[in-house]
Amino acid sequence: MPLILASGSPRRLQLLQALDLEPIVMSPDIDETPLPDEEASAHVERLARAKCAAVLERLDGIPDAEGPTIVIAADTIVCLDGELLGKPVDRHHAATDLRRLSGRSHEVMTGIAVAVDGDVRSAVERTAVTMAEFTDEEIDWYVATGEPDDKAGSYAMQGRGGAFVTAISGSYDNVIGLPRHRLTLLLGELGQRLRG
Repeated sequence: MPLILASGSPRRLQLLQALDLEPIVMSPDIDETPLPDEEASAHVERLARAKCAAVLERLDGIPDAEGPTIVIAADTIVCLDGELLGKPVDRHHAATDLRRLSGRSHEVMTGIAVAVDGDVRSAVERTAVTMAEFTDEEIDWYVATGEPDDKAGSYAMQGRGGAFVTAISGSYDNVIGLPRHRLTLLLGELGQRLRG
């Protein structure tokens, strides 16, 4: 059963590998710019479906393998007061995001799309995360580690950034970027289950 991860995220790959799965990684190249007046949940679900579609298009014409081909795609954002906080453009941007998150709760949303032989299902997983109050010194130290550089919201729950999280309500996997429970539900809708 060919399993394809439509993402270049090492964190998503690690979450699947923890289930004894070794997907083929195919990182899609899509425009991730939000549409005018697009709600956060609609944005991440649209991007997950677009990533899935981009990989399916690349697979078109490749001879069918034995068994169904499964494609998994996801997109994760941080939402604060209705505003999307994507990946920071530089370290100043990361520090600004962290100051805004300091001592407050925000929502992490992951759009996930799963295709089995071209039949696609998608959903959005939401998790509430509360951060401790950062000192300027803590922000400077954390930004200097480079960890926030490619993370939505400028922090990594599974890394050093987890030390600043005081509460979480919902899926921990979702904050990392791939809600595995939601993945199993979508696969079930398509008549499949995760197998290592």
